[in-house]
Amino acid sequence: MKFRKFLAAGAGAAVAISLAACSGGGAGSSTDESASAGAGGGAAEGGTVGVAMPTETSERWIADGNAVKAGLEEAGFDVDLQYAADDIPTQQQQIDNMITNGVKALIVASIDGTTLSGQLEAAAAAGIPIIAYDRLINETENVDFYVSFDNFEVGVQQATSLLVGLGVLDKDGNETGEEGPFNIELFAGSPDDNNAGFFFNGAMSVLQPYLDSGVLEVPSGQTDFDTVATLRWLQETAQKRMEDILTSTYVGTDKKVDGVLSPYDGLSRGILNALEFTGGYPTTISEGMPIVTGQDAEVASVKLIQDDTQFSTIFKDTRKLADQSVTAAIAYLNGEEPEANNTTDYDNGVKVVPSYLLESDIVYADNIQELLIDSGYWTQEEIDAGVA
Repeated sequence: MKFRKFLAAGAGAAVAISLAACSGGGAGSSTDESASAGAGGGAAEGGTVGVAMPTETSERWIADGNAVKAGLEEAGFDVDLQYAADDIPTQQQQIDNMITNGVKALIVASIDGTTLSGQLEAAAAAGIPIIAYDRLINETENVDFYVSFDNFEVGVQQATSLLVGLGVLDKDGNETGEEGPFNIELFAGSPDDNNAGFFFNGAMSVLQPYLDSGVLEVPSGQTDFDTVATLRWLQETAQKRMEDILTSTYVGTDKKVDGVLSPYDGLSRGILNALEFTGGYPTTISEGMPIVTGQDAEVASVKLIQDDTQFSTIFKDTRKLADQSVTAAIAYLNGEEPEANNTTDYDNGVKVVPSYLLESDIVYADNIQELLIDSGYWTQEEIDAGVA
């Protein structure tokens, strides 16, 4: 099923809101008439599956939610899909309500992977299988399965693309002999998102040798995860931090920023705003805009890559992620164990959670057509407009 089919008719407006970095839907917002689905689920013979998503302020979560919903409905289930507006108590209440209403399984993309222990204990007591979606749920034994991408490898890809943009590596990953030094700054994701650490550690596994050799330098001195993390992945938070780095370290000196490791497209857009308006950099890479990475292939950032403003992003085809979560849910509801391809790496502090990991791709300007358009993820018209 193609990505377009996963988007509700009003998704374009919702995406436009997300790109403006406004707040998401109100507490308890949903794309499903869940209030009418009582215990055991409505019309579908399979009953109801609860799907808890963190926010509608990122276009990828809107797409993910609709993709999971469509896949489950196609398999014969009703779906209670809820977005929590990045508010932890709201997500807790939504999951409590799903359990009370008798959902047969839960698919949860958590806001904070350490705050759902009570809800998941109640779900487990009710015999409800729990699938962590893209974000590992931590500090509980009551999570049955995890579907995600190889998040350490995503970080490796982000750092690799930064080095490609700087000319240290070619696109095949070979060293060019370029010795720099290049000034870079580092950003990480939200400290309450388990994936953020994997992204950062993966990136640093690539960048650290070049920092040690002097090919790369971080003039701000901000290199540890706790300092460079961006709570809730907020664009405005990243923009403010980049502005502060520029004014404290670069503006009024002969130093210039050569590149920025950004783990998410929303942060990248804030960083690019700061570079242009506070740092005075031109709007295109060919004219001197620093190399900025990203993740999620959000359409606004893909347009920026096409326009030579952002250098790269990581494409995680969330259609595959949605399909895999549906496959796992159906396996549990059939009394079976879903297939895992990783049973060693994702320790949530209580148990190693069996996982299914998917592969991701680096998007540059010259492979947008191949990766995003030919696959039906975005159309050329959507990329040209920067909105879906």
